[in-house]
Amino acid sequence: MFRFAHNNINVLDLKRSMDFYEKALGLKEVRRIENADFTIVYLGDSYQSHHLLELTWLKDRKEPYNLGDNEFHLAFTTEDYDSAHEKHKQMGCICYENQAMGIYFIVDPDGYWLEVLPERMG
Repeated sequence: MFRFAHNNINVLDLKRSMDFYEKALGLKEVRRIENADFTIVYLGDSYQSHHLLELTWLKDRKEPYNLGDNEFHLAFTTEDYDSAHEKHKQMGCICYENQAMGIYFIVDPDGYWLEVLPERMG
C-alpha cells in the first residue's frame, strides 16, 4: 500500500516562492534540507493532509525553468471559493478561469499553474 507523499517543483527564488505559497494558499514550512548546492523546503497545509509541496532551490541556477507547455498542475480545494477567488484576484495571480466548470488557476512566481476548486469538487 502506498500513500501520496509530495510533489516537487524547482524555484529560482526560494523566499519569493515561500511567500507566495503562504499568502496565496496558506502553505507553511514543515521541514527543510540545507546543502551547499541546494535547499529543499517542504510546505504543508494546516489540515491533516500528509501531502506536501517540495520546493527545490538550486543555488547556482540563474535562468528560469523551461516548463514546456505547462500541461501539468497541482490542485487545491477551498471551503470558501468566493473569498479565495477575490484574494487571488487582488493578488493579480489568476491566469485562467473556467466559469462553466467553477474553477480557476493561479500562477506562481516561476510560472507553475495551480488549480483552485470548491471543496465539494475535490
